[in-house]
Amino acid sequence: MIGVTSRQSWLFYLPLARQASLLKDDLLDPVDRLLDDPSLVELVRQSLAGRRPHSSRTGRPSIAPDRLLRCCVVKHLKGWSFRELEREVRSNLVYRQFTRFDAEATPDFSTFSRTFALLSPAVTEQIHQRVVGLGREQGAARGRKLRTDTTVVESNIHYPTDSTLLGDGIRVLSRSLKRIATECKGKALEVVDHGRAVKHRLLEICRAAKCLTPANQQRLKGSYRRLLGLTRGVVRQAQTVLKRWEKGELKVVGDRLQVQIQTRQLQHFLPLVEKVIAQTRERLWKGNAHMVGKVLSLFEAHTQVIRKGKPDKPTEFGRLVRIDEVENGIVSGYQVEEGNAADTKAWVPALDQHHALFGEPPRLATADRGYFSAENEREAQARGVEKVALPARGRLSPTRARRQKQRWFQRALRWRAGSEGTISTLKHPFSMWRATYKGEPGFQRYVGWSIITKNLVSIARWRVQGRGHARPR
Repeated sequence: MIGVTSRQSWLFYLPLARQASLLKDDLLDPVDRLLDDPSLVELVRQSLAGRRPHSSRTGRPSIAPDRLLRCCVVKHLKGWSFRELEREVRSNLVYRQFTRFDAEATPDFSTFSRTFALLSPAVTEQIHQRVVGLGREQGAARGRKLRTDTTVVESNIHYPTDSTLLGDGIRVLSRSLKRIATECKGKALEVVDHGRAVKHRLLEICRAAKCLTPANQQRLKGSYRRLLGLTRGVVRQAQTVLKRWEKGELKVVGDRLQVQIQTRQLQHFLPLVEKVIAQTRERLWKGNAHMVGKVLSLFEAHTQVIRKGKPDKPTEFGRLVRIDEVENGIVSGYQVEEGNAADTKAWVPALDQHHALFGEPPRLATADRGYFSAENEREAQARGVEKVALPARGRLSPTRARRQKQRWFQRALRWRAGSEGTISTLKHPFSMWRATYKGEPGFQRYVGWSIITKNLVSIARWRVQGRGHARPR
């Protein structure tokens, strides 16, 4: 059942509420007023109502929509984990007042985690569009100018090597097998703990990989061969358990639901571990280090290899994200891209998304030289963009040089440079450098909420600086 948004204050809490009202937060107060928007609360309410067929009127009370919305914002605003969110909201009067919990009991971190996951990527996108709509109504986001850029958001994984992936595979499969064995009769299923052997093999591989002499390479292959043998043994046992479970031959005397959950875990991880075995053999014994569909993580399988040409970090593991920005630092659109596509392919989708949101093309559209192509300039002009500022690459012709030296072009490029600051702000104060929510939907939700929170802060600061009196377009 969805929690109510209209609540009566507790009598004994009134003195504390008066004291809390004196503790001002210069950043939270302007954002607080923006979050009172009924449309934002209604979007969260609809998402909670879709959890089950009758979630809106039956079941245990969940977190109220306005509280959930505010907890999402304050979590990303402060860069907290779920445990830190629980601790701070429980112990701090300012955060209790901001999140509307006041004197009532606060949920624990696991409840926050499960309830946040109900806000799907589609709902997150709708909330983002409504926040941009608030910026339009306030006059902060008029959509006359557009700058776009791409950046890499890392997945929450360790550096992927074949040895550590094999170790992860043994660990997760053995863990599920042990949990199944505890629910089986007597010694119907015996699981060997390979943790110590795996640790020794990983250390051997780490030492041998430091030197490229032929002797060390032979030792490296020998250690990998033993590690592959351990992995194949665990995989065969997992396959056997799955077959016995499907045939009803597994003697379960404990919780059958727990066994069913663990068999689903085995069905999920087995194909990934088999892929890791295949790619390890391809690299070590066939010399193919670029296998198609390479697994980079067993837990974040959507992770991709991204190379942006950075000297300090040539290879990154995550997803490419396009960031579209309008006036006053408001991010009007974002998109999690597939693969490591060239920036030239992201130009037209950025223009189309801007037109769909604002109902008209921008007067000025700009990006860095990675977006430049004659076709992209023609596409922008065909969509009604008056000024297109895409710096060309390579040696410039006299005509092109004169165009890029014009005053409006130079001013557009100086304004475009601000997108680097926006991306840096998203990654550091709002923690978008690494997405910590699980799975591809979680990745998209994390990126979306980081951008939503940044937009709320940008609109709030625009109002605080005394420009809120400007008439909307």
